Amino acid sequence: MNPQMPYAYGHVTLDATQRQRVLRNTYALLALSLLPTVAGAWLGVSTGLGALFTGGFGLIAFLAGSFGFMWAIEKNKDRAAGVYLLLGFTFFMGVMLSRLIGAVLGLSNGANLIMLAFGGTAAVFAGMASLAGVIKRDLSGMGKFLMVGAIIMMVAGIANFFFQSSALMLALLVACLGLFSAFLLYDLKRVIDGGETNYVSATLAIYLDVYNIFQSLLSLLGIFGGERD
Repeated sequence: MNPQMPYAYGHVTLDATQRQRVLRNTYALLALSLLPTVAGAWLGVSTGLGALFTGGFGLIAFLAGSFGFMWAIEKNKDRAAGVYLLLGFTFFMGVMLSRLIGAVLGLSNGANLIMLAFGGTAAVFAGMASLAGVIKRDLSGMGKFLMVGAIIMMVAGIANFFFQSSALMLALLVACLGLFSAFLLYDLKRVIDGGETNYVSATLAIYLDVYNIFQSLLSLLGIFGGERD
């Protein structure tokens, strides 16, 4: 394929310069979105705010807050408000993550586990980004299968909230790690190929992939590698 020729993806046609612009803006906004996430996690841990989102209230608050933010972001993705809503969403997700981070920090090697999860997430991201850049095959057909997997995971996760099965929780964490690694490859490939023309929507999708990979890795490391005093 000639990199200077427009690349057609569905009903959208972007030339190489436009694709590169969307990719650069996506990476820049993704990097920026990590700052509110860290701030939200720090606030949740230091004030105990994250501990308030437990039990049924926590589940409802998470679902209502996350889906509400995502709906609002998509409605405003072509305006500056979409960027501000995305940053607000990442702050909210940081607060939601703070309960897990607080639990891991309670372990004697908790700080090391967090750094290891961060490094592992960065390695997965680098690997998927490299793979997305060299794969020539159209991966758009993966989307419907990944979405079905995500729905199954969400339903199973809600069910396990009531069942409290340790075996199912471990299975879900491993499946979540694999599923969102595949989602990350798919979403990055869409941006590189010109299938996603809006960098706010692209950042939202990739952020959710990275967030779930980090959360799954940290949970697994806390379960299998945690050390208590």
